[in-house]
Amino acid sequence: MTTERHPLRPFLPEGAKVLMLGSFPPKRERWSMEFFYPNWLNDMWRIVGHIFFDDKHYFEIAAEKRFDKQRIVRFCEERGIALYDAACEVRRLKDNASDKFLEVVRSTDITAIVESLPSCRAIVTTGQKATDVVVEQFGCKEPTVGRCERIVVAGREIDFWRMPSSSRAYPLKLERKADAYRVMFEAIL
Repeated sequence: MTTERHPLRPFLPEGAKVLMLGSFPPKRERWSMEFFYPNWLNDMWRIVGHIFFDDKHYFEIAAEKRFDKQRIVRFCEERGIALYDAACEVRRLKDNASDKFLEVVRSTDITAIVESLPSCRAIVTTGQKATDVVVEQFGCKEPTVGRCERIVVAGREIDFWRMPSSSRAYPLKLERKADAYRVMFEAIL
């Protein structure tokens, strides 16, 4: 079984206050843009649009069934949101991006990323596999979904938030997911 290396570089805007970590991108044929959370069926950018603009379609180019990468990048730079994934090399045990069927071959060096972000005060995981990687790297307690635990990363106290998955496979309505993400964003940004 072949391994896949992460196809994107970490997105680390200057002054980022939060590092959001997914697990690993879906296969490229599922992408609607060259950026994080690229699958048209993933609701991350709808959740963010709902929270910050009261419009879940804010980041969509609906007629083309894709997200507006430039608008997302600008928003993340303005708000101080860094993005990457907890795995930088994986094996897909099935032909999908489900956390259940991803084997992490090489984890991301989260400490190195946090060290490069001097204003970062929170790590947010958006799925179980990403949460597992953080727990393993830092030997910390797994937060309850929608809550945080204080951990030490690169000699700094950091809030580690475990959020509901933005995947539609996660059994929670978009608005309920947005409620949880709103609490987290208000605490950090």
